[in-house]
Amino acid sequence: MIDVKEEEKVSSSGIFDQLDLMEHEQLVFCNDKATGLKAIIGIHCTVLGPALGGTRMWNYASEQEAITDVLRLSRGMTFKAAISGLNLGGGKAVIIGDSKKLKSEAFLRRFGKFIESLNGKYITAEDVNMSPDDMEYIAMETRHVTGLSENIGGGGDPSPVTAFGVYMGMKAAAKKAFGSDDLSGKSVAVQGAGQVGMHLIDYLAKENAKLYVSDFDQKRALKAAADHNAIAVGLDEIYDVDMDIYAPCALGATINDNTIDRLKCNVVAGAANNQLADEEKHGNQLMQKGIVYAPDFLINAGGLINVGIDYLGGWSKDRVYKKTEKIFQTTLDILNLSEKEGIHSQKAAIKLATKRIHELGKIKTVR
Repeated sequence: MIDVKEEEKVSSSGIFDQLDLMEHEQLVFCNDKATGLKAIIGIHCTVLGPALGGTRMWNYASEQEAITDVLRLSRGMTFKAAISGLNLGGGKAVIIGDSKKLKSEAFLRRFGKFIESLNGKYITAEDVNMSPDDMEYIAMETRHVTGLSENIGGGGDPSPVTAFGVYMGMKAAAKKAFGSDDLSGKSVAVQGAGQVGMHLIDYLAKENAKLYVSDFDQKRALKAAADHNAIAVGLDEIYDVDMDIYAPCALGATINDNTIDRLKCNVVAGAANNQLADEEKHGNQLMQKGIVYAPDFLINAGGLINVGIDYLGGWSKDRVYKKTEKIFQTTLDILNLSEKEGIHSQKAAIKLATKRIHELGKIKTVR
């Protein structure tokens, strides 16, 4: 399991050392001067099947930041697919740049050609700053894409399914922490009012939770608060809210050395990937503080379940939601395993995920 010291090694060592450290099979750099496309595709593990993971477009501060992000995200997809019972591997792609300025038909179709050149080893879908419409352009150049709009036969936007899975995981964590999965009256701080965050807020509002909301876009936070009788708080202020549940639904690593001692909650359960800045250190600290942590790659797996079933065949909304609903019981199983073995819940989840991979192939044991 990679920790902060190891991640520092990632950013300071050579490319092949980075791949070895995080146990990746392949890292693909894509460059097209004509369109301005600069993308990186990370393929972590294909033991269970082709690597599936969305494409994220972000204006990274450096190329190394993009590499670190794609390595961590693709690794997480391996565990997400394995623990969800999907016959898929883990992969992810990042595109470097401003999505509002660079995206065009030519830009996206050129990216599709790069995906096609991998001959099905990597399958893409939407992620941050990418949409089902973008996937349609990519699909003009490759069949190795999923998450297309329902009106053209695809599984559609995976965000509602992701939010449903997070809601199930949150209720399971609440049952562990409070003895009941009833969220009525519970104070929940949702960090990030994007597509997934808003759907999660809908579920929580219907269950009469007391809601706090923050977002990078203050107008979006204010709108979410007005629509759901919630309280909008600042980006940094959210860590100091007197809350029962903290739900990180934006970017990762918000549970870190600067925030963990400020959290006044009993449960952490959200949609963001890589929520723990240091899996081992901060996973243990949450456990020591008595905070129940619902592993991120488990409870945010609904979107992958949606696009995975869409790609593998036999998609129906009913089938997708029934499979995603199982996140509730899996979360309870992992939290019980964590308690029984005295290990933090993220480590327990990785242990369960790698067990399935071991049954079908070789992958290094979790350190």
